Amino acid sequence: MGLQLGFAALLLLLIALASATFRILREYERGVVFQLGRFWQVKGPGLILLIPVIQQMVRVDLRTVVLDVPAQDVITRDNVSVKVNAVLYFRVLDPQKAIIQVEDFLMATSQLAQTTLRAVLGKHELDELLAERERMNIDIQQVLDAQTDAWGIKVANVEIKHVDLNESMIRAIARQAEAERERRAKVIHAEGELQASEKLMQAAEMLGRQPGAMQLRYMQTLSSIAGDKSSTIVFPLPIELLKGMADLSSKS
Repeated sequence: MGLQLGFAALLLLLIALASATFRILREYERGVVFQLGRFWQVKGPGLILLIPVIQQMVRVDLRTVVLDVPAQDVITRDNVSVKVNAVLYFRVLDPQKAIIQVEDFLMATSQLAQTTLRAVLGKHELDELLAERERMNIDIQQVLDAQTDAWGIKVANVEIKHVDLNESMIRAIARQAEAERERRAKVIHAEGELQASEKLMQAAEMLGRQPGAMQLRYMQTLSSIAGDKSSTIVFPLPIELLKGMADLSSKS
């Protein structure tokens, strides 16, 4: 009985020793190995051999991490309060820095993204935030990438997901958009009137240089009026037409 217990204990010890000695890292994993508390080297992927007790390893995932940035209260440069949330894409490029330079790189990156989101968007007005979202994304990404470089982290992309406004601000933006549409309609109408007046002026000058053309135009107008269903037609008689008729009668 005692021999069996001893054999079982030895077997458990060997299993524990093997599990502490042999480690397998996947293709997207790296192991930061410390020897007696000091950094030794980065290993992986594949089979890793460690000296039990003397060496310890910390696993680091090199895949792209998708981090959701919670909604942040942002006050824009024109003093408008909005709630903005975003999504952050980053990955570890240097496992040694990610483990040694910062205690928890996931938490540190998340907190840094929240403060950077408020700081960068607070420098812009609301219209820029709504209309130039792509530029806002690039600005935030560049700031984050520069600050996380010391941690061995590469921020690949930042995307603003939602910009939430209160009801009063939504109504104000709707009124502003309606006023802008009315302004454009009036400008387009005024431009049309200006072009029409210019064309009428050119036509009047051309008809003024050719009296016969004026008479033909007058006759065309009479023809179009005659096709109307009105029973009574009142029209002025141009002086030029009377002069033309008088010239014809005098020649005859």
